[in-house]
Amino acid sequence: MSSAQKMPKKRSNWLFYGVAIPVTILVTGIASSSWWIWASAAPSNFGAKIRLTITDGMPTQAIAQELESAGVIRSSLSLRLLVTWQSLRSNEPVALRAGTYDFATNQSLPEVVAQIQTAKSSEVRFTIPEGWSIAQMADLFEKQGFFTAKDFVAAAQRVSPRRRNWIPEDVPSLEGFLFPDTYQILPSEATPDRIIDLMLDRFEQVALPVYQENQSGKPKVKVSLKDWVTLASIVEKEAVIESERRIISGVFWNRIRKNMRLESDPTVEYGLNIKQTPENPLTLEQVRTDSPYNTYLNEGLPPGAISSVGLASLKATLDPATTDYLFFVAKFNGSHVFSRSLEEHEKALQVIDKKIQQKTPKQ
Repeated sequence: MSSAQKMPKKRSNWLFYGVAIPVTILVTGIASSSWWIWASAAPSNFGAKIRLTITDGMPTQAIAQELESAGVIRSSLSLRLLVTWQSLRSNEPVALRAGTYDFATNQSLPEVVAQIQTAKSSEVRFTIPEGWSIAQMADLFEKQGFFTAKDFVAAAQRVSPRRRNWIPEDVPSLEGFLFPDTYQILPSEATPDRIIDLMLDRFEQVALPVYQENQSGKPKVKVSLKDWVTLASIVEKEAVIESERRIISGVFWNRIRKNMRLESDPTVEYGLNIKQTPENPLTLEQVRTDSPYNTYLNEGLPPGAISSVGLASLKATLDPATTDYLFFVAKFNGSHVFSRSLEEHEKALQVIDKKIQQKTPKQ
């Protein structure tokens, strides 16, 4: 052991009426006082409902003050002391969770804190990942008991300028304009149209300004809102690795400039409502099946987007990498082999097909 003496651990103190007092002594003393009995009691006996939202990252002090101001608790200090005491007892910080809560004025302080800590929020949350289609969203909402998948799909096909004046009039549905994110909603308000409005609002707040700012200057590519979202949705489905997103965008823009078909597998999958895997890739028959979304058979972009689109793919579509690649094929790890000519591309296909065959167990 070192001859040097160990330094004592620093003790947490609170400044209370100008005097520094150790937290443990302060909390213990207050908890046994008549003030604590008053401060931790319910504000009233009537149980009036008060709805408050606690946002992510909101400090405990701000939460306490908000609850006191709204009449949910009698003292913001009492909440801070209770949370501090709980943290000392558990030897780790106690979390107050974000959410929208319905409090009653006949709840005691411990009941209010317990409600926030266990996240008994009045709202329900749902998350829409990037690259999900309207059909996938509909299935999620049906499984969560909001409404039927059929009702959501029907609502998402109602395209009207009255819904949002910036929505292109010639899109077959709202596919691509329902922004992927995490949302909160009251169960009583969880209707197809209300959820669609939330997602359109988020697109308008997050994505639309990116497009408007880009196109108002000297854009690298000049594109309509509809075509931007449509192409970005294809980039979203093709790109797995972030570093390849702009390259894939560049490949598609190169093909568009050369009047080449996009030949994107995800558009075929969307048109046929199927999902290929490395073990079960698209068949020649499927690729040759006629569909408005089949970019192997049809020139240009499909009638509309094929999925929701995240901000990264939207930005990459407006800022494609400068490249002379015209082809790419997916490998096993999500990355791609990029090629400049059809000959290079066919060689890459042969190498990857051979590896697939080696990995596929024999029957």
